Amino acid sequence: MSKVEVSFTPENYHVYENLDNIVVVTDILRATSAICTALHHGAREVIPVSTVEEARFYKSKGYLVGAERNGVQLEEFDFGNSPYSYMNELEDRSVVLTTTNGTKAINMAKNSFQVVVGAFTNFTALANWLSQQERDILILCSGWKGRYNLEDTLFAGALTERLEQMGTVSLTEDSALSAKYLYNLAKDDPYKFLMNSSHRRRLKKLNLKEDIRYCLSMDNTEIIPVLHEGSLVPMNDQVLEELRLAAETAED
Repeated sequence: MSKVEVSFTPENYHVYENLDNIVVVTDILRATSAICTALHHGAREVIPVSTVEEARFYKSKGYLVGAERNGVQLEEFDFGNSPYSYMNELEDRSVVLTTTNGTKAINMAKNSFQVVVGAFTNFTALANWLSQQERDILILCSGWKGRYNLEDTLFAGALTERLEQMGTVSLTEDSALSAKYLYNLAKDDPYKFLMNSSHRRRLKKLNLKEDIRYCLSMDNTEIIPVLHEGSLVPMNDQVLEELRLAAETAED
């Protein structure tokens, strides 16, 4: 039976890092929710970059670029990280994205066996796929500038509980147990539970209430973004086979 662990911040990732793991990166408010939305609405790929300088380079090459810092879209770019920005005119387009927390966490985990993106918006599809993998899972919470946050932990707890209910993981690690316990306190009304969370207050000041509600909504898509050759693409059999072959080559 597989093991599931939770890294509550990217700063703790080195403690849990195991290149054989499947890493689920989550940044509920709002990067991973936006990535799922972009791919659901037809984007060919989302290229996660860690710095504004990298984003500017791609912008100079004609890419569509989303860039956010501290919850605010940077003016020189096409989008921020609101999911609502990624619902139109993306069919077969490449999108580059840099955010305060989420894209950095994705790139931090890039050498793992597989890196997938998780959000409430693709929750059931992700859980069903993970339940079929005979491999340990690490849920990497993006947090806020290296600090713990509630919303990512709630997602980690929800996913942990679902996988336990499906009988595919053993909850032997305190990180997974504590995330699950927190989620059980919140699951009747996550929106209300997060009322006083630091990032929700931050976004509320920016008048992003609808973004928050969307990011906490369940199962808007069956897309599972997976990191493949530096880009997040919709998971399919061909992509998984290419990743498997790449992993075998690396082992040789």
